[in-house]
Amino acid sequence: MVLAPHPAAADDKKAEAPRPALTVTTARPQKTTLPIRLTANGNVAAWQEAIISSESNGLRLAEVYVNVGDVVKKGELLALFNADTVNADVAQARAALIEAQAAAAEARANAERARSIENTGALSAQQISQYMTAEATANARIASARAALNAQDLRLKYTKVVAPDAGVISSRSATVGVVAGPGTELFRMIRQGRLEWRAEVTAPELRNVRIGANAVVKAANGSELTGKVRMVAPTIDPQTRSALVYVDLPPNTAKQAPFKAGMFASGQFELGSSQAMTVPQQSVAVRDGFSYVFKLNNDQRVSQVKVQTGRRLGERIEVLGGLQPDTVIVVGGAGFLNDGDLVRNAGAPITGSAAVSDSKQASR
Repeated sequence: MVLAPHPAAADDKKAEAPRPALTVTTARPQKTTLPIRLTANGNVAAWQEAIISSESNGLRLAEVYVNVGDVVKKGELLALFNADTVNADVAQARAALIEAQAAAAEARANAERARSIENTGALSAQQISQYMTAEATANARIASARAALNAQDLRLKYTKVVAPDAGVISSRSATVGVVAGPGTELFRMIRQGRLEWRAEVTAPELRNVRIGANAVVKAANGSELTGKVRMVAPTIDPQTRSALVYVDLPPNTAKQAPFKAGMFASGQFELGSSQAMTVPQQSVAVRDGFSYVFKLNNDQRVSQVKVQTGRRLGERIEVLGGLQPDTVIVVGGAGFLNDGDLVRNAGAPITGSAAVSDSKQASR
């Protein structure tokens, strides 16, 4: 006689059936076009810093018209030296020129009279030669007096300190009342307000940087500017094994400009784009310093797969190795799984014990 199984025993068998650890969502890797970027760090510096010095000798500085941060135009008056002494010297040199011209006029008249009677014998050859020499000497004195006047005019011009180019005053050491000698630094100016980012790029990465490439530069205060590569340094630092890449930044002519010379900044060089295999960022779990994804097997269990990640774009991450393009991977819930866990794919039909488990959870 065959006995029917007791109802309680059937329930025990159902209870012993494995239950999924988690309901997950899945996806496959996708081919995506990702930008190629090179990240670097460096300092912001002035494109060119002009040093404006005194060209006057022993004159007192009478007026200073600009201060640090002022935007100036080419030829604008920056400072003025006391010109009283120079004006007196100019007047004296002008008087000397007039005197030389008057003496030259008399010498010229005498020489012309001597030439007119040269063939008459009224004057000896020696006397005629003296008149000719006096004329030449008088003309030389005019040239000398004119040169002296030009020198004094130049001294008068040097009493006015003007901007050699348009730009921003970055330093001022000029003080009213000081007696400055030739070559004394008065101001420093960032020419045309132009700044550049001097990025440090390692030797292996240097071959990817091209002149004219775009670079997005981010300052420590969060401000961003887009510049262009102007020049790549021809030498590499033997200590750091890196080279400087000079990136021109847009003109910086405002007092409250976000970028300042001497500021540290990081940035990325835009080097084009390429095709890459990507997965959702949510599917990558980082454990013990390594990146993993969970492959969904046919038996609805997951296998932990170590992968090598690369670039990021939004919510997707490039996978460089360790994963096949047609592999089904866990997306939602990947961070809570372990190798070998039984899961239920939310996109698959509910069957068997999984349906019972979900109905029980819903009843609760």
